[in-house]
Amino acid sequence: MKTLPADVGNEPHWVSRQAFQIVIIMALFAEITMFLILKNEVSLWWAVPVVLVISHLMHGAAVGFHEASHGLLRRNRKFNEFDGVLIGLLSFMSFSLYRASHQSHHAHFTTERDEELWPFVFTSSPRWFRVLIAIFELTFGMFFVPFLFLRTFLRKGSPIRSKKVRKRIWQEFALMGVLWVVILTTVAFFGLWKYFLWMYFIPTFIAGDLQSWRKYIEHVGLTGSTINSGTRNIVADTWTGKLVAFTLLHEPYHGLHHLHVGLPHAELPRLAPELEPKHPDEIHPFPSYRHAMLHLFRALADPRVGAQWNRRENSPV
Repeated sequence: MKTLPADVGNEPHWVSRQAFQIVIIMALFAEITMFLILKNEVSLWWAVPVVLVISHLMHGAAVGFHEASHGLLRRNRKFNEFDGVLIGLLSFMSFSLYRASHQSHHAHFTTERDEELWPFVFTSSPRWFRVLIAIFELTFGMFFVPFLFLRTFLRKGSPIRSKKVRKRIWQEFALMGVLWVVILTTVAFFGLWKYFLWMYFIPTFIAGDLQSWRKYIEHVGLTGSTINSGTRNIVADTWTGKLVAFTLLHEPYHGLHHLHVGLPHAELPRLAPELEPKHPDEIHPFPSYRHAMLHLFRALADPRVGAQWNRRENSPV
């Protein structure tokens, strides 16, 4: 029988509570390193590992965006809002749109009303279409994720009905447009395309794909009826795995986030025993993302999410 690491259940260290700030500082140092590589025209082979580090840390910042949507990133509400809006503007996402839409993922977890898992929650969605969407999202996550939430906002019957919230979303889109006109104009005027490409676009593109792969690892291919049977969790048993979890603000403990929505990320690891299977269709936590990804690969040929798929297969023809 598999067992969880021995340190599971310990109280979080103060460093764990400062994960987001540490990730941002690490990202800043990585960006400075990249700037110096480009400025001094050092071989771009040196830039490759640095860009991968920046990409991972940007992925961590994206998890911070998610934490902010729950009001858990900062204790100060204004700082929490500021960080959420800023990260959203730099990643082509409206913070208010994400926050409003993300509620469906928790309130209607892996059902047909779960906006974030479209189209995989629909048993009426043809296999070829679901495979096509999976290919596009896992390859061009930077563009697909904003599209997914924009679809939720603009589609007929959108769950986002509040006029106040919709007005705020449009305002954020307008601010985003102005900001990116200023950024691209500045880059073009001063001929900074090399810096823009290596310090922003390439790492952001990779980070978008990392985020999509993480989302798929968390849910795609699972058709259980409980949170722990609808979520793949990672409880690392190595220092490298724990470092990855730290820099992703403990997002690998994803099922615990669904079980305790209002709990700050640093508190999740000590609750890992709750991830132990209690029902036949629940999965024991994986020791690494590599193990979880191998489990995901089996499902990518026919990507689906939610217990409704089981009901469809078991219903009389």
